[in-house]
Order: sequence, then C-alpha cells, then structure tokens
Amino acid sequence: MAENNKKLKRNLGLLALMATGICSMLGASINVVPFMIQRNIPGIGPYVLPAFIFAMIPALLAALAYGILASAMPRAGGSYIYASRGLSPYLGFIASFSQWFGLSIVIGVIAYISVAFIRDVSIGLGWVETSRMLELPIIRIGTALGLIWTFVYINIKGTRSYKKILLPMMYLMFSLGFIVIVAGFYYNTEDFIKALEIKENRVFYPQININFDWRIFLSAAALLFSSFIGFDSIAQAGSEAKNPTKTLPQAIILSIVLVGAFYFLFSSAVYHTVPWSFIAEESRIKDISAPGLLSYVLPSWLGVAIVLGAAIALINDLPAMLLSVSRLMFAWSDDGIFPSMISKIHQRHSTPYISLIVAGTMASIGVLGSHFAGDFFLGIDIMVTSMMVNFLLMCITLITLPTINPAIAEQISVFNKRSTQLIIGIAGIIFLSLFLFVHTYKDLTSGADHWYFHSTPVWLIVMVFGSILFFIKWKEIGKTRKGDYSYFTRLPKE
Repeated sequence: MAENNKKLKRNLGLLALMATGICSMLGASINVVPFMIQRNIPGIGPYVLPAFIFAMIPALLAALAYGILASAMPRAGGSYIYASRGLSPYLGFIASFSQWFGLSIVIGVIAYISVAFIRDVSIGLGWVETSRMLELPIIRIGTALGLIWTFVYINIKGTRSYKKILLPMMYLMFSLGFIVIVAGFYYNTEDFIKALEIKENRVFYPQININFDWRIFLSAAALLFSSFIGFDSIAQAGSEAKNPTKTLPQAIILSIVLVGAFYFLFSSAVYHTVPWSFIAEESRIKDISAPGLLSYVLPSWLGVAIVLGAAIALINDLPAMLLSVSRLMFAWSDDGIFPSMISKIHQRHSTPYISLIVAGTMASIGVLGSHFAGDFFLGIDIMVTSMMVNFLLMCITLITLPTINPAIAEQISVFNKRSTQLIIGIAGIIFLSLFLFVHTYKDLTSGADHWYFHSTPVWLIVMVFGSILFFIKWKEIGKTRKGDYSYFTRLPKE
C-alpha cells in the first residue's frame, strides 16, 4: 500500500450516489424509530405520522442547501469543504467533526441492533440454537464488529466492490419493505385485535385519541428528523461522482424525496393495522419493530421475509455510512488538519484505506457503547444533535458564500437565483434552530441516571476536543506556510 497522489477516481454514477444516500437513511429509522418513539416521547400517541411530515421540512431544506453547495464544490468531504470555503475553516471543521463523531457512533449502534434482527430471522427459520447464541453478549458484540470490518474491507476494495454489494441489497431492501406496505394496508385494526386474541389469548381495547401537545409533538419531530439524516453521505463522495455538478444535486434531492415517500407509506401501513395505543403499551416493556408488530397478522413465512428485509435495511446502512465518514477524514487530512497519513490512497484500489480503518475503529467503539449503555437511543440522540448543527451551518453557508467566496459562489449551477437561495437558507436556519432547541431541551431535562447518558454534554466534550485539535493544527499550518491560509479559499485539487 502506498500513496497515489491522493487521487480518488470518479466511478460513481447517479444510481450509485442515490443508493449511497438511500441506504444511509433506510434502516433503524424506518423499522424501529417510528414505533419505539412511543417510549422515548411518551404521549405522542396517534401524532407520529404528522410529526414525520413536519420533520421532513427542515430535512428537505437542508437537502436543497446541500444540493446547491454540492453543484459548486464537488469534492470529497462535502460538508467540511462547503463550510470551510463558504463560512470559515474552523466552523467547517467543527461542523464536520460533529457529523463525523455522530455518524461514527451510529454506525456502531446500527451494527449492534442488526444482530437482534439476524437473531429474529433465525428464530423464524427454526434455528433455535443459533438464535440463542446470538443473544450471548460476546457473540452479539463479535457479530456486530464482524459486520463493520467486513464492510470496511469492501470499501477498501474500491467503488466497484462497493456498488456490487450496495445496489443488490438496496433492491432487495425495497422489495421486502413493500411487503410491509402492502400487508399493512391490506389488514386493519380489527384483524390485528382478533389475531392478538388467538395467538396470545389477550383482549385489547384500543385507545381512540389523546390530547395534542405541541411540546411533545416538536420533541417527536426533532427525533424523527434522524430518519432523514443520510443524504449528506452523497456529498461526502464528491470526488468520486461522475459529472458531479449535475449528479450530486440530483442524487441528494431525489434520494430524500424517494425515502421520505417510502418512510411515510411504511409507517402509515404499520399504524393502519396496529393500534398506536398497543404500540405505546408494548414499547414500555420491550424493544419493538415493524416486523414484530405485523407478525401477529402475517403468515409465518411472510413474517420471516419482513424481518429479513429489516435486517438487510439495517446492514445496508453500514457501507454507505463508512464511505461518508472516511471521506470527511480524507478531506481534513488533505487540508492539513488531520495527519497526512489519513489521506493515503490505496495504490491499487484508489480508496482512502487509512481513513476507512480509522472509521471502522470509531464504529467499533460505538458497538461497545451501545452494549454498555443499554439504550441505542443515546447514540441516535448524539447523531441528531451533531447533524442538526451540521445542517444548520450548511444553511448559513448558503447565505454567506457569495460574500465570503464569490468565485466559488459563481459556480453554483442549480437554484442559482439568489432570492431562491436566501429563502432556502433562511427557512432552513429557522426550522433547524427550532428543532435543535427542542432536541437539546428534551435531552437536558430527561431523567437519565448519569450525565454521560445525556447526548448534549457528550457532544460538547467532543466539540471541545475537536476545537483543541483544530487550533493546534491551525497553528502548525501557519508556521509551515508562514501565515498564508489562502488555500482555504480554493477547492482541493483533484
């Protein structure tokens, strides 16, 4: 392995870029979060679906901001490049460091959760011994780590291997997910209540409604916002996209619209069959998911199929998210903010193999954290805080770019009318600030046993560490270049 002029190859077309964003978004968000939210946000009840729609507004605004910026700055490390060239190098690094930390932890969370779905598939297939083994802590942790490092290896092998794995899994994920949508709308609440009585000899009387509370609604929307995080991974692959000024914006916007529609149909289907009050009651005593809820009304073989679909959806997050976080580190290293060895390119595969290994290591820490914390929502909360800050800074960058870097602003090729950019940027700032405030307030006022089970202080500690790292490297860059920081106003060479 050796350096290869730090050059990544443009091998990802529109479909592969869309798959990167789609697979980063679909997973725990669709199979777990819309239902476990009944425990995490008590009292949301029947208002999950409206909260989902409301959560999509800031996500769509952020996606538009990303698409606009991507058209002018198609380079690896997307969000870091955008903010460092259009706002400030420090804020660019902090925004992306926040993103890198949050996503790295969540990769571990997803790998850990995936094992539970693999166990459920084993149970459905009658593999009792296998399912029992997967419940053992050492096996569950080992399997999760195995998944992470398998995809680290696939990513190192290059974009061809990446596409060969990602695209078929995406097609299978959608196919099996549509079983949930069709089944959810085919059956109804009465079918579910009858099936529950037959299978568990349990009589359940659904609660019809509860009072609407804006505070609960906004808290739920802030958490459901996590469902749309992932399209940014497309931007991180900016140096590997074919015809990037067109394909990057197209992939970002198309992926979030497609996923948003699929999310809504999927969640609506489950809530159409399973009463929200049953979901709320069950979530208080155990972890639940879409496959588990619909298993009451489905034939056993279909139940296994949708559990398999959920497992694939979760596992499919891993290669795309590893690509995303590794390209952030590559961009930092290329700018001199991280050690130069991080940006080494594999001579044969043209991939940033050192940054991928570091990403795998961070994700492995996330696996261990998920196991010992005992609640995967901590990892999701950290990611939501991180990404809200990141998206907020992207919207600010959209407003400041023409003033701070007019040469790059002139390269914008989508939504290039300034009034449109201002509307998107200002609206994004307003919505994301609201969501960030609500999410932070909820976190700080929650009844967690220890301070380190609150996402906000953990995130702040990481930001302090990131700031110290930045200013140390900034001082080194100043000495090396004799105070010349002008290259932070230009895009990295390809």
